Amino acid sequence: MRSLLPLQLAVALALCAWLWIKTTAVDPLPDWHQGELVVIVPPAEMEAENTFETELAERFAQQLQVKLKLIPLPIDQALPALAAHKAHLATGVRNTSDYAVRFGKAYQSLEELLICHGTTPDDLDELDGRELAVAAGSPQEAALREVRHEHDKLGWRSQRNTSPAELLEEVADGELDCTVANEEQLATARNYYPELGVALDIDSPSDMSWAFAVDGDAKLFDEAQQFFARIKQDGSLRQLIDRHYGHNDRLDAMDAEAFIAQTRTLLPRYKHWFQEAADLTGIEWQLLAALSYQESHWNPNATSYTNVRGMMMLTDETADRMNLENRLDAHSSILAGAHYLQLLKEQLPLRISEEDRLWMALAAYNQGMGHLEDARILASQSGLNPDVWADVKRMMPLLSRPSFYKNAKRGKARGGEAVILVETVRLYEDMLKRLDAQENLYQLPPTLKKSFVGSLIN
Repeated sequence: MRSLLPLQLAVALALCAWLWIKTTAVDPLPDWHQGELVVIVPPAEMEAENTFETELAERFAQQLQVKLKLIPLPIDQALPALAAHKAHLATGVRNTSDYAVRFGKAYQSLEELLICHGTTPDDLDELDGRELAVAAGSPQEAALREVRHEHDKLGWRSQRNTSPAELLEEVADGELDCTVANEEQLATARNYYPELGVALDIDSPSDMSWAFAVDGDAKLFDEAQQFFARIKQDGSLRQLIDRHYGHNDRLDAMDAEAFIAQTRTLLPRYKHWFQEAADLTGIEWQLLAALSYQESHWNPNATSYTNVRGMMMLTDETADRMNLENRLDAHSSILAGAHYLQLLKEQLPLRISEEDRLWMALAAYNQGMGHLEDARILASQSGLNPDVWADVKRMMPLLSRPSFYKNAKRGKARGGEAVILVETVRLYEDMLKRLDAQENLYQLPPTLKKSFVGSLIN
């Protein structure tokens, strides 16, 4: 009797082959001309990069008049996936020759910085055996490879399934000796980990680009180059970078540490009132709380030398306008301040984007609507866009200079203070959102927490 083993083996091999094809096969990449553009963006845990690149991709898709499909991928998977034709392009990558892809012109240049737990050395040759780790396939790893020819003893651990933000947290906690991150990533991390001290510029900046498969559609590549040329020329790119990164690095270590401490001690007393104000006005409670902290450090009895008082530091005139009888009543002050900010926002033209209206309203909260309008007029006279905060904030400090304020309708103003307030409030709001998300995660049951973290990664 003949053995059935060869037949069984053949069937088993055929089954394995079928399963391999079934599990590895992917839908063919659609022709973008037919109405769908597939774009790789940074993963959700790289929050700032993800939102910035997503908005860029959305604007590009609008230019092409196509639908947009986003694929969030970890850094080390983005370019291999692009080379395997799983997307039309990949965003937010460093121009490097490590992969067979074609890079467009750079739209952002970022310094790459070495940061260590404790003291960061003055030279890459002085790491003295300390462990250095970077995210696998990241711009930071490419930067290290570029400088290694000048530092032949330089070595590092290439870590998969992580991000520069997570490695910075490990350095801050003392779980990792050193890592490399770009200037924006480090600026954001310092707001949560003030112990991250002086960093070393490794002299290999990352020129960020979009990448395309070398055998991809030349027409799409050309469209992307025209897109970036246009948004550079009309100022849209600068405004986008300012929107997503312009508020970074405005706190020193002591300020950030104090703020985080107050969110754990003082904020819980007032959080429900900020949430109530948010429900009434539609302005997020984190922004209202951030504004209150910037104004009074959540002190209901705060009083300035100009006699603005309370949690939201309102003037007598504003209190009367908002029917506020007692500025030192924390609940009433929060509600009145929120309604006043909402009122200022509503006075601005609806053609202005929601975010820009909010930031301009914050500037008016600080200096008055009249001075804000003077700055908008200056922006228009200077060839800038008076409806974009990134342009208006360049004009606000000029209101303290005689050559400018003598021709302004409302005269002299400390416009620079308004800019500082807006950008600092933006930063505090961002910190509160991150801290709040972190707190909610800690409160989840272990199984849900694992599921939540997995959803962020995937």
